[in-house]
Amino acid sequence: MLTRMKKMLKKEKGFTLVELLAVIAILAIIVAIAVPTIGNVISKSEEKATTANEELVENAARLADVSDVTPATGSAYTIGELKTAGFLDVGDDFELKGTVLVETTTDGGKTFTYTDPK
Repeated sequence: MLTRMKKMLKKEKGFTLVELLAVIAILAIIVAIAVPTIGNVISKSEEKATTANEELVENAARLADVSDVTPATGSAYTIGELKTAGFLDVGDDFELKGTVLVETTTDGGKTFTYTDPK
């Protein structure tokens, strides 16, 4: 009977507490490395999206200017003006709320600069 018990104990398979703690520690290290990296990727992608949206609005203002659409304020197009005139096709949830300032340069050209109201 004693030999039978010993055989049964030898057949038991599983993880010890130390092994489980080691796995948890390794996973914690991986998470500690991955989370800041993912946060940086998200932050950079948001910055790139904002820059692309600003360029989109500036280009819409250029189109409006070439089409002889005068800004209501005389020197800056609003997002609403560009949408109403059909130069900017974005939804109501468009994140940018600023204006595009139009300035004439000394050589007779124009610069278009998006300004954020924040």
